[in-house]
Amino acid sequence: MTAIIDYNAGNLTSVRLALEALGAPCVVTRDPAAVAGAERIVFPGVGAAGAAMASLRGLGLDAAIRSAVARAVPFLGICLGAQILLERSAEDGGVETLGILPGEVVRIAPTAPRAKIPHMGWNQAELSRPHPVWKGVASGADFYFVHSFCMVPSDSASALCTTEYGGFTFVSAIARANVVATQFHVEKSGRTGLDVLANFLAWDGREGA
Repeated sequence: MTAIIDYNAGNLTSVRLALEALGAPCVVTRDPAAVAGAERIVFPGVGAAGAAMASLRGLGLDAAIRSAVARAVPFLGICLGAQILLERSAEDGGVETLGILPGEVVRIAPTAPRAKIPHMGWNQAELSRPHPVWKGVASGADFYFVHSFCMVPSDSASALCTTEYGGFTFVSAIARANVVATQFHVEKSGRTGLDVLANFLAWDGREGA
């Protein structure tokens, strides 16, 4: 069973529908015990880091997430759910986040005069290295983005994909041990996004698997 974490950060229905379209049993939950004991986890999110962290702590989900990751459960963070896996975010004046992945989240800084923030719409994700969750997915494939902040991993080797927007290149996916984190919304990225999700559902949490 795949647990979809509900922490008042939205976008749960589209994630659930995408998994159900792939025939995957899943449950939307805010129960820390269910999260800590899940076979695999999807951690979605739309919103702001400060409110998200307050909700996670209030529900007791922060400890449950750390426990599940420590058990080597295959774990997928999406958009805000990816960002708050890092150690800190510049959003909301600076927020301490979960600290599961080393690094920080900063505001995107496109240099092109007409580049708008948030970065919204389809863009390409260039693959930096092979990974089981990207099996059969081409480098440069299009994914759907909605964000104003981006991930900056401390370990550059953990970067899985990069994306360019308005002259600004940022890390758009990270993979480290049993965790994959995507800035883009795989659940809203059509067939390609479903391919990534299908690979995640088949993945045993090892990078070389």
